[in-house]
Amino acid sequence: MFSVIVPVYRNAEFVPQLIAEFSAINAIVAERYGMPMEFVFVVDGSPDDSFELLKTALPQAPFRSQLLLHARNFGAFAAVRTGLRAAQGDYFATIAADLQEPPDLLLRFLDQLVYGDADIAVGVREGRDDPGMSRLAANLFWGFYRRFIVREIPAGGVDVFGCNRRIRDELLRMEEANTSLVGLVYWLGFRRSEVPYQRRARAHGRSAWTVGKKINYLLDSVFAFTDLPIRVLTILGALGCVVAALLAVFVVVMRLTGQIAAAGYTTTIVVITFFGALNTLGLGFIGSYAWRSYENTKKRPLALVRTVRSFDGAPEAVSELLYTGRSA
Repeated sequence: MFSVIVPVYRNAEFVPQLIAEFSAINAIVAERYGMPMEFVFVVDGSPDDSFELLKTALPQAPFRSQLLLHARNFGAFAAVRTGLRAAQGDYFATIAADLQEPPDLLLRFLDQLVYGDADIAVGVREGRDDPGMSRLAANLFWGFYRRFIVREIPAGGVDVFGCNRRIRDELLRMEEANTSLVGLVYWLGFRRSEVPYQRRARAHGRSAWTVGKKINYLLDSVFAFTDLPIRVLTILGALGCVVAALLAVFVVVMRLTGQIAAAGYTTTIVVITFFGALNTLGLGFIGSYAWRSYENTKKRPLALVRTVRSFDGAPEAVSELLYTGRSA
């Protein structure tokens, strides 16, 4: 079985299109690979009526599905984890509910996993039909991620991936809070393949992936996968010591040669300010690592599921969905 995990947050407008496009993919997988599919929708505490719409549409859909509702918003990566844990397949893939990643990417993932020589297939964006500022922000984000966190990650970043059961099981064993699921996928190693695609324009509304969430995700990735802040702090501390020593020698020489009557007030303030800021920065870095370590010692669940529903699919709805594109 091929299980597809779909995290859902503020995606009510996409429900009819999701049902239609997933129905077509389900029919192709059944014909080409001779295996059933299931779609695991995880509604991550969405404030709109995504859950109600899916609860109404899925019993009439021609594919097997599960519908899970988080007790509150835990984040997209927590939703993917919940879906992976609930999924019953032998192969797995993730895709966003806004359908900016084309659903036929799922077929290409499955090709790599079944017929290729890969344990993990990652979607690599060759282009994105997004506004200019959004593209610039994404390029800067993933450029920094690639330079300082995971060097193997593609230049355009990774949002979706497919994997086999072994990889799914290994991911679920690593129950780290405040981390990056993509980072964990690359940390695992194994055999990876890259599947290029063109990201589509968003058809409805605005993305919930805000600048604030991107910054938090970047910080989580930094503190979970690299000691870069500590190394930077160490280098700054060493440079600060060198500067302080040179400044001390300069002040002593000036004092002994009588060029200053007393050590300068400005120099004292600059030195105090510099090392005060450096100490504060260092405490912030160390505190971030300590807090994340403390969070992981609590062993709290990464997400809580409030409601679970399963649907076996309605075969009689296939033709209507495939040829009219309407939700059941």
